[in-house]
Amino acid sequence: MTAATHSPLFPQVPDSADAVLEGLDPEQRAVATALRGPVCVLAGAGTGKTRAITHRIAYGVRAGILQPSTVLAVTFTNRAAGEMRGRLRQLGAHGVQARTFHSAALRQLQYFWPKAIGGGMPRLVDRKIQLVADAAAACGTRLDRGELRDVTAEIEWSKVTQTVPADYPYAAAKAGREAPRAPAEIAHLYAAYENLKRDRAVIDFEDVLLLTVAILQDRHDIAEQVRAQYQHFVVDEYQDVSPLQQRLLELWLGDRDNLCVVGDASQTIYSFTGATPDHLLDFRTKHPGATVVKLVRDYRSSPQVVRLANGLLAQAHGRAADHRLELVSQRAPGPEPVHTEYTDEPAEAEGAAHRIRELIDAGVPAAEIAVLFRTNAQSETYEQALADAGVPYQLRGAERFFDRPEIRKAGIALRGAARFGGNDSLLDDAVDLPSQVRAVLSGEGWTSEPPAGSGAVRERWESLAALVNLAHDLAAGNPKATLADFVAELDERANARHAPTVQGVTLASLHAAKGLEWDVVFLVGVAEGMLPITYAKTDEQIEEERRLLYVGVTRARERLHVSWALSRSPGGRPNRRASRFLDGLRPGTTPTAGRAGTATGAGVERGTGRDIPAVPRRAQRSPARCRVCGRTLTDAGEMKLMRCEECPSDMDEGLYERLREWRTVQAERSGQPDFCVFTDRTLVAIAEARPENSAELSRIPGVLSRKLRSYGDEVLAICTGQDINEGDRDD
Repeated sequence: MTAATHSPLFPQVPDSADAVLEGLDPEQRAVATALRGPVCVLAGAGTGKTRAITHRIAYGVRAGILQPSTVLAVTFTNRAAGEMRGRLRQLGAHGVQARTFHSAALRQLQYFWPKAIGGGMPRLVDRKIQLVADAAAACGTRLDRGELRDVTAEIEWSKVTQTVPADYPYAAAKAGREAPRAPAEIAHLYAAYENLKRDRAVIDFEDVLLLTVAILQDRHDIAEQVRAQYQHFVVDEYQDVSPLQQRLLELWLGDRDNLCVVGDASQTIYSFTGATPDHLLDFRTKHPGATVVKLVRDYRSSPQVVRLANGLLAQAHGRAADHRLELVSQRAPGPEPVHTEYTDEPAEAEGAAHRIRELIDAGVPAAEIAVLFRTNAQSETYEQALADAGVPYQLRGAERFFDRPEIRKAGIALRGAARFGGNDSLLDDAVDLPSQVRAVLSGEGWTSEPPAGSGAVRERWESLAALVNLAHDLAAGNPKATLADFVAELDERANARHAPTVQGVTLASLHAAKGLEWDVVFLVGVAEGMLPITYAKTDEQIEEERRLLYVGVTRARERLHVSWALSRSPGGRPNRRASRFLDGLRPGTTPTAGRAGTATGAGVERGTGRDIPAVPRRAQRSPARCRVCGRTLTDAGEMKLMRCEECPSDMDEGLYERLREWRTVQAERSGQPDFCVFTDRTLVAIAEARPENSAELSRIPGVLSRKLRSYGDEVLAICTGQDINEGDRDD
């Protein structure tokens, strides 16, 4: 998994301004050399927009046209800002600020608060949901967890669209928002929330922008001080700016026009948060003399993937569709996208896990594979399926890299070496930063060769290896970098949550996948009711769902698997169909009537994948029912146990503990995480069923044929009371 767009790092800093331009295509070079006046870059997915704008900044700095300290590059995520800083460093453009809107605003707010307001700045709360809950309680309103989340989202939308509580009902109706409660009640909760913040002297994430805007509007002296500091602005992902962010940008600019914006209206997928592509689409109207460059050469995806992506947008309509970019792949041909229909969602998850297992066995790194879905609720089924297939995975946004025990320990060791390294014999032969980092981390378990297997030991090694790779990247951009510089870089990344890459198949929602890319992508659940999602009613909402699928398709470099299920659970009514967005783009279908343009997906075949055996279609299965109360089961975890979660368990506690002990030994032997042997739920199911033979064991969900062959005899021996680990203890 890498941030888009995938390109090799410079082995060394370019030795001149002209050298910065080497390797750019004509359009990217046009971006890099357009250093005056307003510039609008319309950049399709995978066309190297980050490369173009970082080379633009670096060329301007290296040519002496831009002063580094006067340039502010703004993007939307800490990861993207961190990547931009890294690329600028590799190009020799030190001192340029690359931040998110909120990070830049917070820095200014902290600096100017004593002068503009006086006293100490209020505390910034990380999560507002508890405050919203307290405000609801003060109003005598009871909100369940879902309503609490939805009300919080409405408050956030109101603030980024600069809507005050009293105006919420009108603004929500005008925007066509479906409020979780009556609009008047939302307005009342919003007002109570604002009052509660004032009483507790705290501010939230959106207040950072609102307060910065207020100070710059009211204090012209402060506004001029900011404008004197920053002379040139670059805004990435401009299609995602909110009205509040646009207002802040205008205040930063004043009456100047040294602004470069980069975006793609076809990747607008955050309208529900207040983002709008109108500022991008209206840029040439607002700035008639703007230089406009279109990037359409796709360096990320194969021609087959690009053909499907173009086909999706060819059937779109609306204002964003009128400005769509026709991508042209620059890569060698690859396999056709694979379209697969399954009987039910568990079968779809098992099919994806089966193919992923084959890919990994064939040598594809797990980190270069992703499973993307529309909602986070779909994740659990795929977690279970991957665990059952023995595939390591990571949830996008789940565990923070810098919170891992091995990374915390490594950080302590590196800080100690940076302070007292002169007295450490480990560093005697280390002549540069990478060798120093390797020497320090060797004491923490890092080795030059990775350990066998793909489990916990390998995961720890991958985490440490990510630090070693980061040291190489830092040294490539700054050969004189020291251990102290490296520790400072780690601290900055930890604060920005910008983690290096680790191994493991990525599970992520389509929204979370924006800006990332993989060699192989599985787009799952691409069915009516999910894509487009059921609650997408208006034409605008439907088109945003299409753009969301487009974003998912364009995450794939080489292989793309698209799948859907006819029913949610085994034995359910097969009343689902593939998403309308695939009409005309898969065999045997025609474009949906009423769409603008024609599909360009000829040649997209219902795939079997010439290099990957097709997964046999499962026979129709009867509904899974609770063996205690008889209720039909739909939850993946309950289906594994074959009973409702709340129904009483008849588990043999002693057997369960013996199975856990056995699993620990197996995991240590194979170098895998425990769950790759059997998940906890599968062990519970075995301890409840107490199978006496292979046939009974194989009927337990989670005991696949491969695991039955590998572990069946030992599991059955444990179930009959034998202690198969006794020999290991004697040794």
